[in-house]
Amino acid sequence: MKKALVRIFVALVLAGAGAIAWAMRFPEIAPIAKPDAAKFDKELVKRGEKLAGLGNCHVCHTKPGGKEFAGGLALPTPFGTIHTTNITPDVETGIGSWSEQAFIRAMHEGVDRHGRNLYPAFPFDYYSKVTEADLKAIYAFLMSRPAVSQKPTDNSLAFPFNIRLLLAGWNFLFHEKGEFKPDPSKDAEWNRGAYLVEGLGHCGACHTPRNMFGAAPKSGTNVYAGAVAEGWYVPPLNASTPAPIPWTAKALVNYLIDGWDGHHGIAAGPMTAVATDLYEQSEDDVFAIAAYVMSIKGGPRPQAEQEKITTEALATATKLEWGHPEAPPVPNDPVMQKGAKVFEAQCSTCHKQGGKPAPLGLATVLYAPDASNLILATFKGIQPPRGVLDRSMPPREAQISDDEMTALATFIRARFTKKPAWTGTEALVKKIRSGAH
Repeated sequence: MKKALVRIFVALVLAGAGAIAWAMRFPEIAPIAKPDAAKFDKELVKRGEKLAGLGNCHVCHTKPGGKEFAGGLALPTPFGTIHTTNITPDVETGIGSWSEQAFIRAMHEGVDRHGRNLYPAFPFDYYSKVTEADLKAIYAFLMSRPAVSQKPTDNSLAFPFNIRLLLAGWNFLFHEKGEFKPDPSKDAEWNRGAYLVEGLGHCGACHTPRNMFGAAPKSGTNVYAGAVAEGWYVPPLNASTPAPIPWTAKALVNYLIDGWDGHHGIAAGPMTAVATDLYEQSEDDVFAIAAYVMSIKGGPRPQAEQEKITTEALATATKLEWGHPEAPPVPNDPVMQKGAKVFEAQCSTCHKQGGKPAPLGLATVLYAPDASNLILATFKGIQPPRGVLDRSMPPREAQISDDEMTALATFIRARFTKKPAWTGTEALVKKIRSGAH
Protein backbone atom coordinates (compact mmCIF):
# COMPACT_ATOMS: atom_id res chain seq x y z
CA MET A 1 0.00 0.00 0.00
CA LYS A 2 2.80 2.41 0.90
CA LYS A 3 4.67 1.57 -2.30
CA ALA A 4 1.53 2.21 -4.33
CA LEU A 5 1.00 5.58 -2.66
CA VAL A 6 4.63 6.52 -3.27
CA ARG A 7 4.29 5.58 -6.95
CA ILE A 8 1.13 7.69 -7.26
CA PHE A 9 2.81 10.64 -5.54
CA VAL A 10 5.88 10.39 -7.78
CA ALA A 11 3.66 10.15 -10.86
CA LEU A 12 1.73 13.25 -9.80
CA VAL A 13 4.94 15.18 -9.15
CA LEU A 14 6.33 14.20 -12.54
CA ALA A 15 3.07 15.07 -14.26
CA GLY A 16 2.96 18.43 -12.51
CA ALA A 17 6.56 19.15 -13.39
CA GLY A 18 5.88 18.18 -16.98
CA ALA A 19 2.83 20.44 -17.14
CA ILE A 20 4.79 23.38 -15.75
CA ALA A 21 7.63 22.75 -18.19
CA TRP A 22 5.13 22.61 -21.07
CA ALA A 23 3.44 25.79 -19.90
CA MET A 24 6.81 27.59 -19.77
CA ARG A 25 8.01 26.28 -23.12
CA PHE A 26 8.07 29.68 -24.82
CA PRO A 27 11.42 31.42 -24.24
CA GLU A 28 11.98 35.14 -24.25
CA ILE A 29 12.73 36.52 -27.70
CA ALA A 30 15.68 38.90 -27.60
CA PRO A 31 14.86 42.60 -27.90
CA ILE A 32 15.88 44.52 -30.99
CA ALA A 33 16.70 48.14 -31.66
CA LYS A 34 13.65 50.13 -32.69
CA PRO A 35 13.17 49.58 -36.44
CA ASP A 36 13.72 52.52 -38.77
CA ALA A 37 10.26 53.36 -40.11
CA ALA A 38 11.76 54.71 -43.32
CA LYS A 39 13.09 51.26 -44.24
CA PHE A 40 9.64 49.66 -44.45
CA ASP A 41 8.16 49.44 -47.93
CA LYS A 42 5.46 52.11 -48.26
CA GLU A 43 3.02 49.79 -50.00
CA LEU A 44 3.51 47.19 -47.25
CA VAL A 45 2.78 49.83 -44.60
CA LYS A 46 -0.31 50.96 -46.49
CA ARG A 47 -1.56 47.37 -46.72
CA GLY A 48 -0.85 46.89 -43.02
CA GLU A 49 -2.94 49.95 -42.19
CA LYS A 50 -5.90 48.46 -44.06
CA LEU A 51 -5.45 45.12 -42.32
CA ALA A 52 -5.20 46.76 -38.90
CA GLY A 53 -8.49 48.47 -39.72
CA LEU A 54 -10.09 45.13 -40.54
CA GLY A 55 -8.89 43.91 -37.16
CA ASN A 56 -10.16 47.07 -35.38
CA CYS A 57 -6.83 47.20 -33.55
CA HIS A 58 -7.12 50.86 -32.56
CA VAL A 59 -10.54 50.30 -30.96
CA CYS A 60 -9.20 48.23 -28.07
CA HIS A 61 -5.70 49.68 -27.96
CA THR A 62 -6.83 53.30 -27.49
CA LYS A 63 -8.39 54.58 -24.29
CA PRO A 64 -10.93 57.44 -24.37
CA GLY A 65 -9.05 60.67 -24.91
CA GLY A 66 -5.75 58.80 -25.26
CA LYS A 67 -3.18 58.53 -28.02
CA GLU A 68 -4.05 56.04 -30.73
CA PHE A 69 -2.67 52.52 -30.19
CA ALA A 70 -1.11 53.52 -26.82
CA GLY A 71 -3.39 51.17 -24.86
CA GLY A 72 -4.91 51.74 -21.45
CA LEU A 73 -8.50 50.85 -22.33
CA ALA A 74 -10.23 49.01 -19.47
CA LEU A 75 -11.96 45.78 -20.55
CA PRO A 76 -14.31 44.44 -17.87
CA THR A 77 -14.54 40.63 -17.80
CA PRO A 78 -16.22 38.16 -15.43
CA PHE A 79 -12.75 37.56 -13.98
CA GLY A 80 -11.76 41.18 -13.39
CA THR A 81 -10.61 44.14 -15.46
CA ILE A 82 -7.94 43.82 -18.13
CA HIS A 83 -6.21 46.90 -19.52
CA THR A 84 -5.03 46.90 -23.10
CA THR A 85 -1.36 47.32 -23.92
CA ASN A 86 0.64 49.94 -25.75
CA ILE A 87 1.33 48.74 -29.31
CA THR A 88 3.12 51.86 -30.55
CA PRO A 89 6.85 51.45 -31.32
CA ASP A 90 7.96 52.97 -28.01
CA VAL A 91 10.89 50.89 -26.76
CA GLU A 92 10.21 51.21 -23.04
CA THR A 93 6.42 51.01 -22.82
CA GLY A 94 5.32 49.71 -26.23
CA ILE A 95 6.52 47.12 -28.75
CA GLY A 96 9.45 49.09 -30.18
CA SER A 97 11.88 46.35 -29.07
CA TRP A 98 9.78 43.55 -30.55
CA SER A 99 11.07 41.73 -33.59
CA GLU A 100 8.78 40.64 -36.38
CA GLN A 101 9.11 37.09 -35.02
CA ALA A 102 7.97 38.20 -31.55
CA PHE A 103 4.96 40.02 -33.01
CA ILE A 104 3.88 37.03 -35.09
CA ARG A 105 4.25 34.73 -32.09
CA ALA A 106 2.02 36.98 -30.01
CA MET A 107 -0.64 37.00 -32.72
CA HIS A 108 -0.50 33.27 -33.39
CA GLU A 109 0.32 31.81 -29.97
CA GLY A 110 -0.92 34.39 -27.48
CA VAL A 111 2.55 34.79 -25.93
CA ASP A 112 4.42 38.10 -25.61
CA ARG A 113 8.07 38.80 -26.34
CA HIS A 114 9.06 37.87 -22.80
CA GLY A 115 7.39 34.46 -23.07
CA ARG A 116 4.38 35.39 -20.91
CA ASN A 117 0.91 34.17 -21.82
CA LEU A 118 -1.50 36.85 -22.99
CA TYR A 119 -5.05 36.99 -21.69
CA PRO A 120 -7.63 35.94 -24.30
CA ALA A 121 -9.36 39.32 -24.05
CA PHE A 122 -6.79 39.82 -26.80
CA PRO A 123 -8.36 37.64 -29.54
CA PHE A 124 -5.26 35.69 -30.53
CA ASP A 125 -7.51 32.64 -30.82
CA TYR A 126 -8.85 34.34 -33.96
CA TYR A 127 -5.66 36.08 -35.08
CA SER A 128 -3.91 32.71 -35.19
CA LYS A 129 -5.69 32.17 -38.52
CA VAL A 130 -4.09 35.25 -40.09
CA THR A 131 -1.26 34.55 -42.55
CA GLU A 132 2.30 35.52 -41.70
CA ALA A 133 2.36 37.75 -44.78
CA ASP A 134 -0.55 39.81 -43.45
CA LEU A 135 0.93 39.93 -39.95
CA LYS A 136 4.20 41.24 -41.38
CA ALA A 137 2.27 44.03 -43.07
CA ILE A 138 0.52 44.94 -39.81
CA TYR A 139 3.88 44.88 -38.02
CA ALA A 140 5.32 47.28 -40.62
CA PHE A 141 2.36 49.62 -40.15
CA LEU A 142 2.59 49.65 -36.34
CA MET A 143 6.35 50.17 -36.38
CA SER A 144 5.92 53.09 -38.77
CA ARG A 145 3.59 54.96 -36.42
CA PRO A 146 4.71 57.57 -33.86
CA ALA A 147 6.04 56.08 -30.62
CA VAL A 148 3.99 57.00 -27.57
CA SER A 149 5.43 56.66 -24.08
CA GLN A 150 2.57 55.34 -21.97
CA LYS A 151 3.13 52.70 -19.35
CA PRO A 152 0.54 49.90 -19.44
CA THR A 153 -2.01 49.96 -16.63
CA ASP A 154 -1.90 46.94 -14.34
CA ASN A 155 -4.74 44.46 -14.67
CA SER A 156 -7.16 44.01 -11.78
CA LEU A 157 -7.76 40.29 -11.63
CA ALA A 158 -8.63 38.22 -8.59
CA PHE A 159 -6.73 35.09 -7.60
CA PRO A 160 -6.20 32.68 -9.34
CA PHE A 161 -6.95 34.52 -12.59
CA ASN A 162 -3.92 36.78 -12.03
CA ILE A 163 -1.60 33.78 -12.49
CA ARG A 164 -0.57 33.93 -16.13
CA LEU A 165 0.84 30.42 -16.12
CA LEU A 166 -2.69 29.07 -15.88
CA LEU A 167 -3.39 30.55 -19.29
CA ALA A 168 -1.30 27.78 -20.79
CA GLY A 169 -4.07 25.42 -19.73
CA TRP A 170 -6.65 27.72 -21.37
CA ASN A 171 -4.65 27.59 -24.58
CA PHE A 172 -4.41 23.81 -24.41
CA LEU A 173 -8.18 23.49 -24.04
CA PHE A 174 -9.49 26.21 -26.33
CA HIS A 175 -6.83 27.62 -28.66
CA GLU A 176 -7.12 26.11 -32.15
CA LYS A 177 -3.82 26.90 -33.85
CA GLY A 178 -3.08 27.10 -37.54
CA GLU A 179 -3.55 29.64 -40.30
CA PHE A 180 -6.77 29.70 -42.27
CA LYS A 181 -7.08 27.01 -44.91
CA PRO A 182 -9.38 27.80 -47.86
CA ASP A 183 -12.26 25.45 -48.54
CA PRO A 184 -11.76 24.14 -52.10
CA SER A 185 -15.50 23.50 -52.42
CA LYS A 186 -16.23 27.24 -52.02
CA ASP A 187 -15.49 30.16 -54.33
CA ALA A 188 -12.82 32.80 -53.80
CA GLU A 189 -15.25 35.40 -52.41
CA TRP A 190 -16.59 33.02 -49.74
CA ASN A 191 -13.07 32.00 -48.72
CA ARG A 192 -11.93 35.61 -48.48
CA GLY A 193 -14.94 36.39 -46.32
CA ALA A 194 -14.32 33.36 -44.11
CA TYR A 195 -10.68 34.37 -43.69
CA LEU A 196 -11.65 37.88 -42.59
CA VAL A 197 -14.57 36.91 -40.34
CA GLU A 198 -12.82 34.01 -38.63
CA GLY A 199 -9.44 35.74 -38.49
CA LEU A 200 -8.72 39.47 -38.36
CA GLY A 201 -12.37 40.46 -38.01
CA HIS A 202 -12.73 38.14 -34.97
CA CYS A 203 -16.51 38.51 -35.30
CA GLY A 204 -17.16 35.50 -33.10
CA ALA A 205 -15.45 37.23 -30.18
CA CYS A 206 -18.58 39.38 -29.78
CA HIS A 207 -21.27 37.40 -31.58
CA THR A 208 -20.62 34.05 -29.86
CA PRO A 209 -21.51 33.46 -26.20
CA ARG A 210 -18.51 32.51 -24.09
CA ASN A 211 -18.35 29.52 -21.77
CA MET A 212 -17.55 29.59 -18.07
CA PHE A 213 -13.83 29.82 -18.89
CA GLY A 214 -14.25 32.87 -21.12
CA ALA A 215 -13.74 30.94 -24.36
CA ALA A 216 -15.88 31.45 -27.47
CA PRO A 217 -16.46 28.05 -29.13
CA LYS A 218 -15.54 27.76 -32.81
CA SER A 219 -18.04 24.99 -33.59
CA GLY A 220 -21.44 23.83 -32.38
CA THR A 221 -24.89 25.39 -32.10
CA ASN A 222 -23.72 28.36 -30.01
CA VAL A 223 -21.34 29.74 -32.64
CA TYR A 224 -22.58 33.18 -33.71
CA ALA A 225 -25.71 32.70 -31.58
CA GLY A 226 -25.54 36.18 -30.04
CA ALA A 227 -23.85 37.37 -26.86
CA VAL A 228 -23.14 40.42 -24.72
CA ALA A 229 -20.27 42.86 -25.31
CA GLU A 230 -19.59 46.00 -23.28
CA GLY A 231 -23.07 45.71 -21.80
CA TRP A 232 -24.74 45.64 -25.23
CA TYR A 233 -26.65 42.65 -26.54
CA VAL A 234 -24.93 41.50 -29.74
CA PRO A 235 -27.48 39.85 -32.06
CA PRO A 236 -26.89 36.44 -33.63
CA LEU A 237 -25.21 36.16 -37.00
CA ASN A 238 -26.65 32.72 -37.58
CA ALA A 239 -30.16 31.71 -38.65
CA SER A 240 -31.58 32.58 -35.21
CA THR A 241 -31.41 36.32 -35.88
CA PRO A 242 -34.49 38.09 -34.45
CA ALA A 243 -34.64 40.68 -37.25
CA PRO A 244 -38.23 41.01 -38.57
CA ILE A 245 -36.97 41.24 -42.18
CA PRO A 246 -34.42 38.53 -43.05
CA TRP A 247 -30.98 39.83 -43.92
CA THR A 248 -29.75 39.83 -47.50
CA ALA A 249 -26.20 40.20 -48.77
CA LYS A 250 -27.06 43.69 -50.03
CA ALA A 251 -28.46 44.73 -46.65
CA LEU A 252 -25.34 43.40 -44.90
CA VAL A 253 -23.08 45.37 -47.23
CA ASN A 254 -25.10 48.55 -46.57
CA TYR A 255 -24.91 47.96 -42.83
CA LEU A 256 -21.22 47.05 -42.76
CA ILE A 257 -19.99 49.90 -44.95
CA ASP A 258 -22.34 52.70 -43.91
CA GLY A 259 -23.52 51.38 -40.56
CA TRP A 260 -27.11 51.71 -41.73
CA ASP A 261 -29.72 49.78 -43.66
CA GLY A 262 -33.30 50.88 -44.23
CA HIS A 263 -34.73 47.51 -43.20
CA HIS A 264 -32.53 47.05 -40.12
CA GLY A 265 -31.60 50.44 -38.73
CA ILE A 266 -28.28 51.87 -37.53
CA ALA A 267 -25.18 50.32 -36.01
CA ALA A 268 -24.74 51.28 -32.36
CA GLY A 269 -22.65 50.29 -29.35
CA PRO A 270 -19.52 48.25 -30.14
CA MET A 271 -20.62 47.85 -33.77
CA THR A 272 -20.26 51.57 -34.45
CA ALA A 273 -16.46 51.45 -34.60
CA VAL A 274 -16.56 48.29 -36.73
CA ALA A 275 -18.75 49.98 -39.35
CA THR A 276 -16.54 53.08 -39.29
CA ASP A 277 -13.45 50.96 -39.94
CA LEU A 278 -15.16 48.99 -42.71
CA TYR A 279 -16.11 52.27 -44.39
CA GLU A 280 -12.41 52.62 -45.20
CA GLN A 281 -12.04 49.10 -46.62
CA SER A 282 -12.40 47.83 -50.16
CA GLU A 283 -15.92 46.98 -51.27
CA ASP A 284 -14.66 43.60 -52.45
CA ASP A 285 -13.69 42.68 -48.89
CA VAL A 286 -17.02 43.85 -47.47
CA PHE A 287 -18.94 41.90 -50.12
CA ALA A 288 -16.83 38.85 -49.23
CA ILE A 289 -17.67 39.26 -45.53
CA ALA A 290 -21.35 39.54 -46.42
CA ALA A 291 -21.17 36.40 -48.57
CA TYR A 292 -19.66 34.39 -45.73
CA VAL A 293 -22.07 35.75 -43.10
CA MET A 294 -25.00 34.89 -45.36
CA SER A 295 -23.75 31.30 -45.44
CA ILE A 296 -23.70 31.30 -41.62
CA LYS A 297 -27.33 32.40 -41.74
CA GLY A 298 -28.15 29.45 -43.98
CA GLY A 299 -28.03 31.30 -47.27
CA PRO A 300 -30.47 33.71 -48.90
CA ARG A 301 -34.18 32.98 -49.03
CA PRO A 302 -35.90 32.54 -52.40
CA GLN A 303 -36.55 35.97 -53.88
CA ALA A 304 -40.33 35.63 -53.86
CA GLU A 305 -40.31 34.63 -50.18
CA GLN A 306 -37.93 37.47 -49.25
CA GLU A 307 -40.10 40.02 -51.05
CA LYS A 308 -43.28 38.71 -49.40
CA ILE A 309 -41.81 38.88 -45.87
CA THR A 310 -40.34 42.32 -46.53
CA THR A 311 -43.59 43.75 -47.91
CA GLU A 312 -45.65 42.40 -45.02
CA ALA A 313 -43.18 43.49 -42.34
CA LEU A 314 -42.90 46.99 -43.83
CA ALA A 315 -46.67 47.35 -44.02
CA THR A 316 -47.12 46.24 -40.41
CA ALA A 317 -44.30 48.44 -39.10
CA THR A 318 -45.56 51.48 -41.02
CA LYS A 319 -49.06 51.23 -39.54
CA LEU A 320 -47.55 51.17 -36.04
CA GLU A 321 -45.65 54.42 -36.57
CA TRP A 322 -46.51 57.37 -34.36
CA GLY A 323 -49.10 59.52 -36.11
CA HIS A 324 -50.23 56.92 -38.64
CA PRO A 325 -54.03 57.04 -39.08
CA GLU A 326 -54.30 53.27 -38.61
CA ALA A 327 -52.05 53.16 -35.53
CA PRO A 328 -53.57 51.27 -32.57
CA PRO A 329 -54.79 53.23 -29.53
CA VAL A 330 -52.67 53.30 -26.38
CA PRO A 331 -54.01 50.76 -23.83
CA ASN A 332 -55.51 52.12 -20.61
CA ASP A 333 -52.82 50.45 -18.49
CA PRO A 334 -51.13 53.22 -16.41
CA VAL A 335 -47.59 52.13 -17.34
CA MET A 336 -48.45 52.06 -21.04
CA GLN A 337 -50.12 55.47 -20.78
CA LYS A 338 -47.04 56.89 -19.08
CA GLY A 339 -44.72 55.30 -21.60
CA ALA A 340 -46.74 56.73 -24.48
CA LYS A 341 -46.53 60.21 -22.99
CA VAL A 342 -42.76 59.91 -22.61
CA PHE A 343 -42.49 58.65 -26.19
CA GLU A 344 -44.54 61.57 -27.49
CA ALA A 345 -42.45 64.09 -25.55
CA GLN A 346 -38.98 62.59 -26.02
CA CYS A 347 -39.06 60.42 -29.17
CA SER A 348 -41.89 61.24 -31.54
CA THR A 349 -40.17 64.22 -33.17
CA CYS A 350 -37.93 61.78 -35.05
CA HIS A 351 -39.64 58.41 -34.62
CA LYS A 352 -42.89 59.27 -36.38
CA GLN A 353 -44.73 58.42 -39.57
CA GLY A 354 -42.46 59.33 -42.47
CA GLY A 355 -39.54 60.05 -40.15
CA LYS A 356 -35.91 59.59 -41.09
CA PRO A 357 -35.11 56.50 -39.00
CA ALA A 358 -36.26 53.07 -40.10
CA PRO A 359 -39.72 52.21 -38.68
CA LEU A 360 -39.32 51.13 -35.07
CA GLY A 361 -41.25 47.95 -35.83
CA LEU A 362 -38.23 46.80 -37.87
CA ALA A 363 -35.58 47.62 -35.26
CA THR A 364 -33.79 44.49 -34.07
CA VAL A 365 -33.15 46.23 -30.73
CA LEU A 366 -36.83 45.76 -29.84
CA TYR A 367 -36.62 42.00 -30.44
CA ALA A 368 -33.65 41.47 -28.10
CA PRO A 369 -34.06 39.25 -25.03
CA ASP A 370 -33.99 42.28 -22.70
CA ALA A 371 -34.16 46.07 -22.86
CA SER A 372 -30.40 46.70 -22.49
CA ASN A 373 -29.79 48.08 -25.97
CA LEU A 374 -32.89 50.26 -25.94
CA ILE A 375 -31.97 51.74 -22.56
CA LEU A 376 -28.33 52.29 -23.55
CA ALA A 377 -29.29 53.94 -26.84
CA THR A 378 -31.81 56.17 -25.09
CA PHE A 379 -29.48 57.15 -22.24
CA LYS A 380 -26.24 57.49 -24.21
CA GLY A 381 -27.59 58.40 -27.63
CA ILE A 382 -26.15 57.07 -30.87
CA GLN A 383 -22.99 58.49 -32.36
CA PRO A 384 -23.33 57.37 -35.97
CA PRO A 385 -20.69 55.50 -37.95
CA ARG A 386 -18.76 57.52 -40.51
CA GLY A 387 -20.96 56.43 -43.40
CA VAL A 388 -24.14 57.97 -41.94
CA LEU A 389 -23.04 61.02 -39.99
CA ASP A 390 -26.48 62.62 -40.41
CA ARG A 391 -28.26 59.88 -38.46
CA SER A 392 -27.30 60.68 -34.88
CA MET A 393 -29.52 60.27 -31.83
CA PRO A 394 -29.08 62.65 -28.88
CA PRO A 395 -28.62 61.24 -25.36
CA ARG A 396 -31.66 61.45 -23.08
CA GLU A 397 -30.22 60.28 -19.78
CA ALA A 398 -30.55 63.70 -18.17
CA GLN A 399 -34.06 64.26 -19.48
CA ILE A 400 -35.66 60.98 -18.44
CA SER A 401 -36.15 59.44 -15.00
CA ASP A 402 -35.83 55.75 -14.16
CA ASP A 403 -39.61 55.35 -13.92
CA GLU A 404 -40.08 57.09 -17.26
CA MET A 405 -37.44 54.94 -18.94
CA THR A 406 -39.05 51.76 -17.58
CA ALA A 407 -42.46 52.86 -18.82
CA LEU A 408 -41.03 53.92 -22.18
CA ALA A 409 -39.34 50.55 -22.73
CA THR A 410 -42.54 48.73 -21.75
CA PHE A 411 -44.60 50.83 -24.16
CA ILE A 412 -42.20 50.56 -27.10
CA ARG A 413 -41.87 46.79 -26.80
CA ALA A 414 -45.65 46.33 -26.68
CA ARG A 415 -46.49 48.91 -29.35
CA PHE A 416 -43.98 47.99 -32.03
CA THR A 417 -43.62 44.20 -31.60
CA LYS A 418 -45.76 41.17 -30.81
CA LYS A 419 -43.14 39.84 -28.42
CA PRO A 420 -43.94 39.25 -24.73
CA ALA A 421 -43.10 42.02 -22.29
CA TRP A 422 -39.51 42.28 -21.11
CA THR A 423 -38.89 41.29 -17.49
CA GLY A 424 -36.55 42.97 -15.03
CA THR A 425 -36.57 46.26 -16.92
CA GLU A 426 -36.85 48.46 -13.83
CA ALA A 427 -33.76 46.90 -12.23
CA LEU A 428 -31.91 47.03 -15.55
CA VAL A 429 -32.58 50.75 -15.91
CA LYS A 430 -31.10 51.42 -12.46
CA LYS A 431 -28.11 49.20 -13.17
CA ILE A 432 -27.32 50.94 -16.46
CA ARG A 433 -27.82 54.37 -14.87
CA SER A 434 -25.32 53.51 -12.14
CA GLY A 435 -22.74 52.29 -14.64
CA ALA A 436 -22.71 48.79 -13.17
CA HIS A 437 -24.05 47.13 -16.32
